[in-house]
Amino acid sequence: MNPINCRGNGTPCTLGNLLWIVFFAAVLSAGCSSGTMMESAPAMSSMATMSRTAPSPDPRVGLGAGLFDAEEAIWNLDKLSTTPPAPDFVGVTNSDLAFKGNYVFQGNYNGVMIWDISNPAKPVLVKDYLCPASQSDVSVYGNLMFVSGEGTSGRLDCGTQGVSEQVSQDRLRGIRIFDITDVREPKYVHNVQTCRGSHTHSVLKDPDVDDKIWIYVSGSAGVRPEEELPGCSGLAPSEDPNSALFRIEVIEVPLNAPETARIVSSPRIFEDLVAPPEHGASPADLREIQEAKARGEFVVELFGQERILPRQFVAQFLASFMESRGGGEATAADSAAFREALPGLVAARFGAQNRPANDGPAPGPTQCHDITLYPEVGLAGGACGGYGLLLDISDPANPWRMDAAADSNFSYWHSATFSNDGSKVLFTDEWGGGGQPKCREDDPMEWGANAHFTIENGKLNFKSYWKLPAPQTSLENCVAHNGSMIPVPGREIFVQAWYQGGISVYDWTDISNPTEIAFHDRGPSDANTMGPGGSWSVYWYNGLIVSSEIARGLDIFELKPSGFLTENEIAASKTVKLDYLNAQGQPKYYWPTTFVLAHAYLDQLERAGGLSSSRVASVRASLKQAEGQSGATRRSTLTNLANDLDGSTDAKVKALVQTVRDLSAS
Repeated sequence: MNPINCRGNGTPCTLGNLLWIVFFAAVLSAGCSSGTMMESAPAMSSMATMSRTAPSPDPRVGLGAGLFDAEEAIWNLDKLSTTPPAPDFVGVTNSDLAFKGNYVFQGNYNGVMIWDISNPAKPVLVKDYLCPASQSDVSVYGNLMFVSGEGTSGRLDCGTQGVSEQVSQDRLRGIRIFDITDVREPKYVHNVQTCRGSHTHSVLKDPDVDDKIWIYVSGSAGVRPEEELPGCSGLAPSEDPNSALFRIEVIEVPLNAPETARIVSSPRIFEDLVAPPEHGASPADLREIQEAKARGEFVVELFGQERILPRQFVAQFLASFMESRGGGEATAADSAAFREALPGLVAARFGAQNRPANDGPAPGPTQCHDITLYPEVGLAGGACGGYGLLLDISDPANPWRMDAAADSNFSYWHSATFSNDGSKVLFTDEWGGGGQPKCREDDPMEWGANAHFTIENGKLNFKSYWKLPAPQTSLENCVAHNGSMIPVPGREIFVQAWYQGGISVYDWTDISNPTEIAFHDRGPSDANTMGPGGSWSVYWYNGLIVSSEIARGLDIFELKPSGFLTENEIAASKTVKLDYLNAQGQPKYYWPTTFVLAHAYLDQLERAGGLSSSRVASVRASLKQAEGQSGATRRSTLTNLANDLDGSTDAKVKALVQTVRDLSAS
């Protein structure tokens, strides 16, 4: 999503490759607990009695509409709570999430809400900090909170009156920094202004450096005037080597003096990239464009495709056009002149003037949308409009591009998430910019989907796509959006937001055959028009699945055992404890040594047929026996079991053997 600004009702206006309305990787940066825990495994549910078939017909299809009373469908999840926004935030878009301790920090175009989720069935609002600025993506580290501001109406003083002047020293576009030593009373301590604002940002904690962090800023709006922020240039780099285009910003934050945070580098990670291949409109899009023309709506050409101009954009362009003609109410003649002038206004607004005048290829992306940092493996995934980038971040202040992938099936590379070992990465495609219905029955399954890659010798190798399998209506904005990995040992399981497509959990361990294993969805927020609503982002955090619902507030879920995921696997995931979690910062998960971890690996071997049923029963009995023992007797039972299993070449058996040996040594 690439919001410019938003109306009072919270519907954002967007700017990006497809640029339309958006209601908005997991991304985490965490301290994982380690060491030895003697945790007993839960009772084993018989996999033979648990279904591994998705419900049919799909209960997500045909759900009744409603903002707070829509029909819901849920599978293999328990919904613990839905909590509406604070009064000043109702009707305004909820954006991304961050976590610290028992707190959830929920961004909103009006500021930040802080929730205590000690009791996830009844979250408690501890602070609603009113400070408008789209899109208020939020991150935390230690006693600091960072909030993105990109829209032109955000103020340095957090005032709600906005900024009307084209050039203003009151405008905030960049990163706000707050002291949250007292999380109930954040203190605004500093801001770092950037030329294109901060659409999103990523917090990087170098594993080897403790006194500072870095923030990578992705700004996707137009370049602000130099009169407002000296040094800002919107010229092509060939005309101005200091251009604010084709770069990201890296901010250094000294933890003991955050008020001195500053930009330390502007890496040009997009050098030599050209415009990627694109797909055209889907059958559903073409049909809707013709219907819109027949109704007299405004249809414009942008990036080589006809698109219906959302009403929010029409109002903005018309207001600007009338101001240029001296103001007043638009007459019929004004409307006709406006319709004629609109193509040029759109081209000027969205940067068509920056295209090269020669006949060479158009340039590639000028910014990233999200950059997911995985410092423990030294990599980042840049989702950068027309490309997915693989970055080396071993030198935090100077990231460099290792590889770039383009795909004609992808429209807007939006976010990235790595497998736990860093050998694979998935990218999401926000086709339609987040404000369009891209999960209709006749929309191609390869468009607006996730793409999975292996990483081999620093190169991205495409393997497969996956898209929400339940068709949504034309009244539901639906496309791939933000999510995170769930720490089920030995598996790659991803929970993901799909706006009004709800949330979905799927397994991509077998990268060529991804499989959905759980979901939650609501009907459209409005029965007659596309209203606000849906999951902007959803993340696993210390056993909970927490979703930022664009209009309805905060949803909290837990996984339920199923034929796809056993009680032991869920329990093993809960032994991973994070101190904090940020979107666009990914931790490496480590599992404490527990009996439940051994049982989880055994369940996986049973499901996959890696051991015979009699062998599974024998190993399970030995583990249960050892759990009831102590001292030398326990060590003997576990050592004998490990020796008995040893020698297999199966990776899962090896993981089980190592866990049993670790238990015997504890």
